[in-house]
Amino acid sequence: MTGTGQNGSSPGPSDRLTQLLQHNRWFGDLPPDCISEIVAMARLRGVDDGQRLFARGDLPDGLYGICSGSVRISNTGTDGREALLTVLSPGSWFGEISLFDGLPRTHDAHAMGATELLLIPQKGFQQLLERRPELYPHFMRLLCRRLRLSFNMMDDSALLPLPARLAKRLLMHAQYYGEMAMSNERLSIQLSQETLGLMLNSSRQSINRLLKQFEQAGWIRIHYSQISILDEEALTRIATGSGMPGV
Repeated sequence: MTGTGQNGSSPGPSDRLTQLLQHNRWFGDLPPDCISEIVAMARLRGVDDGQRLFARGDLPDGLYGICSGSVRISNTGTDGREALLTVLSPGSWFGEISLFDGLPRTHDAHAMGATELLLIPQKGFQQLLERRPELYPHFMRLLCRRLRLSFNMMDDSALLPLPARLAKRLLMHAQYYGEMAMSNERLSIQLSQETLGLMLNSSRQSINRLLKQFEQAGWIRIHYSQISILDEEALTRIATGSGMPGV
């Protein structure tokens, strides 16, 4: 990777990747020398819209971080139907399960739009952990956090009505995967209604009806394939089961 830009020029790739790691919950608390080692071993990879990164059952090649674009994590049944787990946006990391247990991939991963990824090779990462075993508790805490999130999503699917599940999923993406919209400094989520329907095991029509109600109430604003959060407190009330007028 090239070095730092000079005389006011744009940061070089190493600087950009260092910033990505420093501002991410997976790596931000690591010692600076560990971040430097990870940047040195990392590789940038560009993928096209719809391109598959890996499939369920593939052997792992490392940990992926999203620099730009987005990635859908899903599985496909024997009847061809897709079960969409989530859509990840810039700053998100995925592939960590196979990275640590060495077993095949658990889901499919496809790019949504032109996407730039950071790949931390499995062998290099394992060698880093062998040299620095004190890093294990850090990553184990993060894996447990991801596991708790997965359990919460399973509980929501079984116990919450659709309005609460939708509100909670919007908030989750805003907090974990969303980006700040610089024009109005509101949280913006790049998800289509069809994608939300797949994630919540519901029809696009049902999602559209609820989103319009949320918008009429002044809680969100709907754009093309984008949803802006206007009132997090109101969505939190719906997500926690306080009820929603008219539903």
